[in-house]
Amino acid sequence: MLVKPVHTTIFKTGDSLEDFIFRFVPKLKEKSILVVTSKIVALSQGRVIAGKISEKEKEKWIKKESESYIKTKWCYLTFMNGHWCANAGIDESNAETSGLILWPKDPFGVAEYLRKKLQKRYSVNKLGVVITDSRIFPLRAGVSGVAIGYTGFKGLRNYIGKKDLFGRRLKMTKTNIADSLATAAVLVMGEGNEQTPLAAIEDVDIVFTSSKTKDNELRINPKDDLYGPIFGLIRKIKQRRRK
Repeated sequence: MLVKPVHTTIFKTGDSLEDFIFRFVPKLKEKSILVVTSKIVALSQGRVIAGKISEKEKEKWIKKESESYIKTKWCYLTFMNGHWCANAGIDESNAETSGLILWPKDPFGVAEYLRKKLQKRYSVNKLGVVITDSRIFPLRAGVSGVAIGYTGFKGLRNYIGKKDLFGRRLKMTKTNIADSLATAAVLVMGEGNEQTPLAAIEDVDIVFTSSKTKDNELRINPKDDLYGPIFGLIRKIKQRRRK
C-alpha cells in the first residue's frame, strides 16, 4: 500500500472543495482512494463560528452539537454520529482566524458527492473517498485517524466463519478497513503545520463498490459496545458524587 500526502495552500472558509482537490490532485489511478481531512470539508460548508469565543460559549456549542456528553478531566467526551469523540469534534487549531471549526455536516454524503465528481474528472470507475478526523483510544496516548465518512469500498472485511492457521473457525473477527485507511493517511498527513489536508492511497487490497455506502456499516449500538459498561460506571459515579 502506498500513501502519498498532498501539500497544498491554505484552505479558506467558503472555498470550493472540489476545485481545491482538482487543483492539487492532477490525477488519480484506478482503484485508488482520495483522503480528505474533515477540517477543510467543514470550512467549505462554512461550519465556522468566527471571532473570539469564551470557554462558556465553547461549552454551549459542544453540548449543542452532541447527542450525549460526559465531562472529563481534559475535555467533554461526546457522542455524535455513532462516534465517541472529544468536544463534539470542535477544533480551534489550524484555523485561519480565531473561532471554532465544527464537524462537517453529512460526511458520507460529501464523500459520495466527491466520488462522483472525481470519477468523471479522472475517468476512473473504481475509486474510494475517505473523510478523516482524529480520535483517542481508551488507555492509549496520542491520536489516530478515523473515517467519519467514506464511500466506494466495503468498510469491513469479515472473517467470521473462516478458518485460522490451525483450522479453527473464527467467531468474532472483522477488520475495520475504513478506519485503518484513515489511520494510515492521518499518519502521513500529520496533525500540525504540515499543510497536507489531502492524501492519495494506491495499491491497497480492498473490495471496491459502485453503490453508495451506508453510514451505519461500522456502527455498533452503544448497548452492545465493548466499552459500554465503562460509560455506565462513569455515570453512576457522577450520580453518587452529586448526592
